[in-house]
Amino acid sequence: MLGSAPTTRDGAKRDYVDIQDHALIGNLRTAALISIDASVESFCVPNFDSPSIFARILDKDKGGHFSISPKIECKLKQSYLPSSNVLQTKFLADQGVATVTDFLPRRAEGTDDLKPLLFWLIRRVEVIRGTVPIRMECAPAFNYARSSHKTTIVADDSIAHGHPPQEKAVFESDDLSLDLRYVLDNEMDEKNPTIKLDLLDLRNQGHKGLSASCDFELAEGQIVTFILRTPPASNGQDKKPTRAQAETLGFSYDELLKGVSKMRPKDDPLLTSSLIRTLLKETNTYWQRWIGRSTYTGSWREAVHRSALALKLLTYEPTGAIVASPTFSLPEFIGGERNWDYRASWIRDSSFTLYALIRLGFTDEANAYMEFIFSRLQDKNPDGSLQIMYTIHGGKELQEIELNHLDGHKGSKPVRIGNGAADHLQLDIYGELLDCVYLGQKFGRPLGYDMWVAVRDLVDYVVENLHRADLSIWEVRSKERNFTYSKIMMWVAIDRGLRLAEKRSFPCPNRQKWYTARDNLYEEIMKKSWNAEKGFFAQSYEDLDVIDSAVLIMPLVFFCSAADPRFTSTLQWVLKSTDKGGLTSNGLVFRYDTARAEDGVGGEEGAFSLCTLWAIEALTRAGQYNKTSLPKAVAMFEDFLGYGNHCGLFSEEISPAGEGLGNAVQGFTHVTLISAAYNLSRTLGHH
Repeated sequence: MLGSAPTTRDGAKRDYVDIQDHALIGNLRTAALISIDASVESFCVPNFDSPSIFARILDKDKGGHFSISPKIECKLKQSYLPSSNVLQTKFLADQGVATVTDFLPRRAEGTDDLKPLLFWLIRRVEVIRGTVPIRMECAPAFNYARSSHKTTIVADDSIAHGHPPQEKAVFESDDLSLDLRYVLDNEMDEKNPTIKLDLLDLRNQGHKGLSASCDFELAEGQIVTFILRTPPASNGQDKKPTRAQAETLGFSYDELLKGVSKMRPKDDPLLTSSLIRTLLKETNTYWQRWIGRSTYTGSWREAVHRSALALKLLTYEPTGAIVASPTFSLPEFIGGERNWDYRASWIRDSSFTLYALIRLGFTDEANAYMEFIFSRLQDKNPDGSLQIMYTIHGGKELQEIELNHLDGHKGSKPVRIGNGAADHLQLDIYGELLDCVYLGQKFGRPLGYDMWVAVRDLVDYVVENLHRADLSIWEVRSKERNFTYSKIMMWVAIDRGLRLAEKRSFPCPNRQKWYTARDNLYEEIMKKSWNAEKGFFAQSYEDLDVIDSAVLIMPLVFFCSAADPRFTSTLQWVLKSTDKGGLTSNGLVFRYDTARAEDGVGGEEGAFSLCTLWAIEALTRAGQYNKTSLPKAVAMFEDFLGYGNHCGLFSEEISPAGEGLGNAVQGFTHVTLISAAYNLSRTLGHH
């Protein structure tokens, strides 16, 4: 309470929780990473790319956290509610069982559309058996733990009439303010629990302001819900009237209170237990109805739908942009320096994401993303090119900055925000984009003339730049080369442009030039990227001795048949163990040998989930012609599913010990999981 002396946390400091031991919640504006022990470890407010207020996953002492934990020894269980992105963590002990239900509210379709989206983080704590003592700590660290803040505990003016007075914690920094409130409830006609917020001093750990904490005990049926929010602009204009004012106006006091409550700003409703129940029900219904529109009927349906729900969390609804991941700077190798910010919209990643969602019948997302891309096409670079990535708002500035004050996950430095690869020349992006546009014509909104002209200009740009070297899909930071993957995807761009022109009878003045360029490029790839001595397609024209699993894309984009002897030989090379010159270990596939390929980054990395799934899909395509390939694809896919975490989520990479690495949740991984399952199931005849 106001003026009380802040306490310090007793007990041992908490260490890092492994990357894979987290789940994700979101509201299509931002997302929060929740650890298996119910701590908010990463959360940027109000948008994906806003500065973090919690980032303990990147600095266990001063990164900021919002934890709810029992004060007794217990076992942990965490899962999503069925067909939902509402997360529930269970603490189980002989003494009692408590649950924490976490969500960012969404309005279910069909509810009052005039009600605004509430930008709240809601954490509902309930004991369902016995009695459990619990501690809550809310320790925001504003602006990536760079800004100081002031914390006060004041009266909460959002409590409904008739309820005992309560207090709330207010956190104020120069650029952002938050408040922490709570609602009491019970399910068994028990009395409500007692809650008292206290100031908490963690400045000796590097925090730049006081935090808030609360120690309480819940008995069976008792519930307390914590709500962290950005106060609305109207806050402070809704003070309760006095009884004298009611008499002057000729109303009873209760009647006047009801009228005032109706006039409260819609984004600042009175806090009641019924409101919390409604928000939980509507949010759960939103997710269930969304995934209920899936048209997928094949095998591994649960894994496919969990991946789709994860991908939906990466969508920024206001613009239709899709982030590669909602996290930043999680290491690709513990202690290494391959730590990147993925909270931007890559044309490549987003196009693959839309491919997967379209396959499952989610055309609204495809149409929204194409609107986002169409807007970018109106602002091309002077030479006619696109940037490889944009901010979720459509901006081009993604300055890369190192946050040297943060320790990094398990000491993995540097921590980076922004992304210096934004101005890279990566010519493959046009292939992914045009493939997505082409697929969208089958299932999404038909292409208009203006959009066709923009697409046509992109194909012309590709044709004019066929012989340029670039930095390609892996965003190497050394020298530009003629990467095979980029050449394949440039072929795809021209091919899909031609198919669109034919399918829709669009005017195509350079049609013959496109045909010539496409065919010549095909021949060039076959000659210049083929290592005839060893029998594989190389990473680039310049590095014929380096094998790269990215070339497994060939049959997936119909560049060549999976039965082509050159491709089958390449696939066999990739699937060889790393000890024998291949890229596979423990059934998992690496991008390339970092010791042999000069990528300008240095350090080690784990096996790439994306590449493993591409290998599975390549085996699936080969399985149509080779009976031994299909069982191998099935076994490899089911083995890969075992590397998902307790909630069925996947990170970017997997360590030799099976640990998740890199940014999580990563869209590219879940995209290729859906694609691999879809095509494998279809080949098996399970659709």
